Amino acid sequence: MRDSQTQAGGRSAVEDLREILSKPIFNPVLKTWVGDGSHDYEVYLRTKDLLSLQTSAELLTDSDELMFQIVHQAQEVWLKLISHELTEIVGDLDRDRLWEVAARLDRVIRISSCLGDEIRILETLTPDTYQVIRRSLGNGSGQESPGFNSTQTAARYVAEALDRLLERRNLQVTDVYGAESEVELKRICELLVDFDERYQLWLVAHFMLVRRTIGVGRDVKALDGVPARILIGRMTKPLFHPLWRARDEMTLAWSREGGHRPGAERAG
Repeated sequence: MRDSQTQAGGRSAVEDLREILSKPIFNPVLKTWVGDGSHDYEVYLRTKDLLSLQTSAELLTDSDELMFQIVHQAQEVWLKLISHELTEIVGDLDRDRLWEVAARLDRVIRISSCLGDEIRILETLTPDTYQVIRRSLGNGSGQESPGFNSTQTAARYVAEALDRLLERRNLQVTDVYGAESEVELKRICELLVDFDERYQLWLVAHFMLVRRTIGVGRDVKALDGVPARILIGRMTKPLFHPLWRARDEMTLAWSREGGHRPGAERAG
């Protein structure tokens, strides 16, 4: 009896499936072959180009290298979208279009959550496997990421646009909190903090990934020669410092006056 894992001609089921998936596949609903890049969906999304950007299966240093490439490519695409949205937010802030700012920030917050969830997929990569993949990465570093650097730059422009808006209204950040006339601006500030928090959590997730794969010991360095431990400082560095500093200022100016003693009866 023939081995159940071996197909006719001595080919394994894996080899057979890889060949099938490398060619157009028949769709029974459309009753046509898809995957050659000729259909409108494929043309619009440029799927033929997109799916050719990864190393072919037979050339992978390890099966998990495909996951490593795809996750990082997906992160770059999401970061490109974040940078695009932040650029639009700069214009909206300068035109006092706060509804549009809020809508875009809501989108950016959700994208940032995706970044964190996606990078955790790489935690399924064991350290021994990564050491194999790592040999083919040259001196590559996340510091070289176009998406990371673009987002950092775009965020600085957003911060400057927020400063201009506050200046036009003759306000400090702390003035926004508690001012009934500035509830919309207060909402914008809180959405920016939400985005900043998600962004920092993404960097925390990246730090944990590094810790799981290469470690963060004192002598451990990334491929670019930079000590892995610098990630600790990077992941807690906010994009919008004044919004976080306002918390410090409000707490330092805080007073117990006007509160209730724990357990005391409160007037209606």
